[in-house]
Amino acid sequence: MKFRDEVEKRGGEFKNTVYSFSLIEGEAYCLSRWLRARKFVYDDVIAMVEEATEVRADARKHDFYPDPVSALGCGPSLFMHCYPQLYPGKAKNGCPIFISKPGVLNTDAMECITSLDGILKFHWHVMMHDYKKRLMDHKKAHPDFCNFQTVTVIDLEHLSTSQLSKRALSIVKTQTAIDSVCFPEIMNKTLVINAPRFFSMTWSIIKGWIDARTASKIELISSRKHWEARLKELCDEDEIPSDYGGTGPATTLALEKEYSPEGVLHEHFQLVHVGSSGHYNVEIPAGNEMEVTVWSRSVNEVIVSIVDENEKSKVYVGGVSFTHTGGTSDNDKPTSLLLTKERIAGPAKTKIKFESKAGRFASAGNYFVSCSLFEKK
Repeated sequence: MKFRDEVEKRGGEFKNTVYSFSLIEGEAYCLSRWLRARKFVYDDVIAMVEEATEVRADARKHDFYPDPVSALGCGPSLFMHCYPQLYPGKAKNGCPIFISKPGVLNTDAMECITSLDGILKFHWHVMMHDYKKRLMDHKKAHPDFCNFQTVTVIDLEHLSTSQLSKRALSIVKTQTAIDSVCFPEIMNKTLVINAPRFFSMTWSIIKGWIDARTASKIELISSRKHWEARLKELCDEDEIPSDYGGTGPATTLALEKEYSPEGVLHEHFQLVHVGSSGHYNVEIPAGNEMEVTVWSRSVNEVIVSIVDENEKSKVYVGGVSFTHTGGTSDNDKPTSLLLTKERIAGPAKTKIKFESKAGRFASAGNYFVSCSLFEKK
């Protein structure tokens, strides 16, 4: 086979690009993915592998970012709150099920905690460390499994036209561009569910980012009754989250279990828009204690304090000055501040207060609050 011989002859990073999920996938299945992606036109396939080798070169120098916190610049649980994505189980054909919820993508919150560069690095981490491991683990348990693809659910519930900002589309396009070039033909089937009527226009844009063969594998289904039935045709019920009509753990619980930092019992997140002031209330149960971190890229100074919700004279954290000290481009990292040098012990009802120093009629900007609950020591 001409393509196989060329891969072996070039070896090195050219071969590593082709076998990005390792040799365990199997020669015939792996090579056929690349061939199908370019309709078996040899020169086009070679050009695609060369392009993919170049695209992944910088990420490869960093081992595709094995530490997700370093990649993002924040904990993955924060990212997943802003843009929920998870692998809840396996389809009947053995492929991982991937659920993505762009309908609740919060770009204002995302902007507070990471950068486009961080999102790009994190996507490399997911594909080359998380997703790859899931495939390899399933292959080891089921040696005959060779279908290194996904059954994907893209949930557009709550999607509005106001969410389709330039930044939101940049986030989706960044991930799609990598997958289309570097991981061809990994889509087994995609269900786009809860699609609003206006999405047809957006879909025509997104289709332009992906090849025709991939687009043919995508089904748009708005009716819950119909997409639940279709999902159950593809997956056993115990592999489907309960909020998607199955008997598996709900997606919120699954995300918390997978991404909460070690030792953290529960996390509360809130985007606070501060005009002249703003606040967020959090209750700490008995037997718990809480850490609070604030994230932003607003260059306007605010004074942040934590007081008792009912006894304003009871102060847990006095007024702390906070402002973003870095750059303001999409690829500049935001600034974070741990407010609680000592954890606040429960039971307590707290109010996290923001007071702007930008002036009475100016808006200070957006601030993302992350509250982590631990078992009280």
